[in-house]
Amino acid sequence: MKLLFSRNPNPRLAVATARHLKAKIAFEFASPMAPGQAERHRVLNPNLTLPILVGSGWSLWEADAIACRLSREVRSDFWRGGDDEPDMIRWISWGKERFAFACDMVHFERGTKQRYGLGPIDQALVEEGLRQFHGAAAILEPELSGREWLVGNSISYADFRMATFLPFNDVAGLPLANYPAIRRWYGRLEAIDAWRDPFQELEAPQLPPVKIEA
Repeated sequence: MKLLFSRNPNPRLAVATARHLKAKIAFEFASPMAPGQAERHRVLNPNLTLPILVGSGWSLWEADAIACRLSREVRSDFWRGGDDEPDMIRWISWGKERFAFACDMVHFERGTKQRYGLGPIDQALVEEGLRQFHGAAAILEPELSGREWLVGNSISYADFRMATFLPFNDVAGLPLANYPAIRRWYGRLEAIDAWRDPFQELEAPQLPPVKIEA
């Protein structure tokens, strides 16, 4: 199997998952939207987005689906099964719709748009993203105050998914300092090599720099 990836948030999540699981797969940096690349990648993912997991005669796209497949391949409970699975899916779903969604709103304005020249920062959208971030963080904070991980007593994919955009917080500037339990939880994630630097020893060009507005 081969994982097509970039350094953007969701592909980064998939690479971190694969490396945390020590999955026996190859990694290939890809850019489906680059000139001349769309035709090759469209047959693998009609959305022309990353990540994409490619096998013999098949492809699988979307980071969550890839995490499930890789966890099954290596027989890991990183993707929870059994009685813990509904709780894990609850946090994946809520995280994508609330916490990570809010993080993405702010990061898109302050990070993605500025990296790729997509226009000036829309401060109204930043403020709305921060409002939603505080609302979600106020729910997540007490949940993490009494335990180390979101599901059970060990790390799961729910933790990785919830934190999708936090490696980019040097650009987004989300106020994590206001939420000590979330900050401690994220510190535990940062202590995991596969999360902190998933691209180590991989050929992975850096993201374009963020252009600071005058």
